[in-house]
Amino acid sequence: MRYLLQHINACRPVNPLPTARTVPLRHLHNSLKPLLVLGIESSADDSSASIVSSNREILSLVTISQHNENSIHGGIHPLVAQSSHNKNVPLAIERCIKQSGVKLDDIDAIAYTRGPGMRGCLMVGEMAAKGLSAGTGKRLIGVHHMQAHALTPLLTESDPPEFPFLILLVSGGHTQLVLAESQDNFKILLDTLDSKIGDVFEKAARLLKLPHSSTISPGAILEKFATMSPLSPYDQTSEKKLPIPLSTGDTKHKEAFSFAGILSSLQRRLPINLTEGDQREFSRIFQQAVTGHLILKLEQTISIITKEGLNKINGLVVSGGVASNAYLRKQLQEMLNRYKNESEEIKLFYPPISLCTDNAAMIAWTAILRLQADPTLNEPYDLPIRPKWSLEELYNDVE
Repeated sequence: MRYLLQHINACRPVNPLPTARTVPLRHLHNSLKPLLVLGIESSADDSSASIVSSNREILSLVTISQHNENSIHGGIHPLVAQSSHNKNVPLAIERCIKQSGVKLDDIDAIAYTRGPGMRGCLMVGEMAAKGLSAGTGKRLIGVHHMQAHALTPLLTESDPPEFPFLILLVSGGHTQLVLAESQDNFKILLDTLDSKIGDVFEKAARLLKLPHSSTISPGAILEKFATMSPLSPYDQTSEKKLPIPLSTGDTKHKEAFSFAGILSSLQRRLPINLTEGDQREFSRIFQQAVTGHLILKLEQTISIITKEGLNKINGLVVSGGVASNAYLRKQLQEMLNRYKNESEEIKLFYPPISLCTDNAAMIAWTAILRLQADPTLNEPYDLPIRPKWSLEELYNDVE
């Protein structure tokens, strides 16, 4: 774990930009007129627009998903997703403005997801934001998608966590454990060697031939099947399990998640002719294995941090689409309960389920925090999108 210890104690970014100053939460409500920001999110398959105020109020949030298109193409198809954004982003913006009761003239800035994400999808949101900014004269702010996920509890919690805190980002595009030392200073403690957790949930749902839904993601459908009562020939005493990767003494990849092996193991064990009983049983053991691996790696890392006294951890924020999984939430709470007698309690924070998945409210909120730090912030129109963009490189514009 030497690498992990060095990583946690690494120096802060060199020469951060002026926009990187941290704003204490107590200063967010002092303005006589709260800031209003219109946010646009289009990094993957959700077209979202939201208007948020600096008094931590979401005035409107409209998100249009692409579950039907994804089910037809077996996942997110880049060109189909981009085409859907071309139609849905303007609709989301129009509905968002109408629902908020706010006029465009009252908006202080336009924010959009600059990265990371799918290039074509990012470009649709970028062009919409830059067009609105040019047409209205409003300031323009590009936001890091994962930074926005990480800072969502500062918007939603009545008693938000103080820095430093841990962030577990669990989605189809990312699975990371991150240490947040300030609103713009992050260290990635654990990353994935292969597939992301949300991606393997969706692939497993397709392997199990679970029914499609226009309103629910494949991963959520798998979770539903995992909680159903077993059908013959299975019963409540079934001890069928999938192997949990990286759980041995091998230290080569100790500081990493790995989910592809669990998916491969599932594929090898599935019968040719699946019954509903098979679907329920294999959904259950797949969810147990994936969650068990996540908890194992998380627990190992938190143990190092707390035992070495490297950082006082003020909470664990869990965000991303998979954060809505009830079984994962239960296992995380049980894990943290084990630390109550060993060290100070680590409190668990979740955004509301509607804000766990990709949404524009978190984009608008992150832009507000940056405006609070630098009231003159207004980014140029030639600032490019960044499909690949590490949280550790917020102020490094060289890809």
